[in-house]
Amino acid sequence: MIVVALATNATIRAADTRIDVSKIIDKAGAESILEEPVNAPAPRNVDGSDGYYSKCNYYSTSGRKRLVLRVYQAAEGFDPQKELEAVAETAGAMRAISGIGDKARITSGVQAGLPSRVVMLYVVKGKSLVTIGISGVDDENLAAEKIKDTAQKIVSQL
Repeated sequence: MIVVALATNATIRAADTRIDVSKIIDKAGAESILEEPVNAPAPRNVDGSDGYYSKCNYYSTSGRKRLVLRVYQAAEGFDPQKELEAVAETAGAMRAISGIGDKARITSGVQAGLPSRVVMLYVVKGKSLVTIGISGVDDENLAAEKIKDTAQKIVSQL
């Protein structure tokens, strides 16, 4: 059996599988995380000159909460670690999280330059950078635990 693969984009790598983050964390999953009903999302999966992007935002029907999911799968010659370093330079206070991916950093609230009631998590695994944000939270510690669990689900698919 001979298999021939043609690619129009040089960013495709055999070791990487392009993922659709909205299929990993679907509407029901987002509702569980936000603890509120959410509107239908409008996910986007696109190729860029620096790699592949999968993006999805979930907004609660009340408009009070939002879940932001991003996965960047870097093309050859691009380094997701450098992307994380760039975020860390501008994000202010970030703390390391162990047990998720190769490197993970979390930040929250006004001390990190974010609006209050916002938690952001960044995870590098291999050639991928996962970004998860949740806003409108009443308890930043609970939100941090929820997005860590969410990150584990996404990272397990990389």
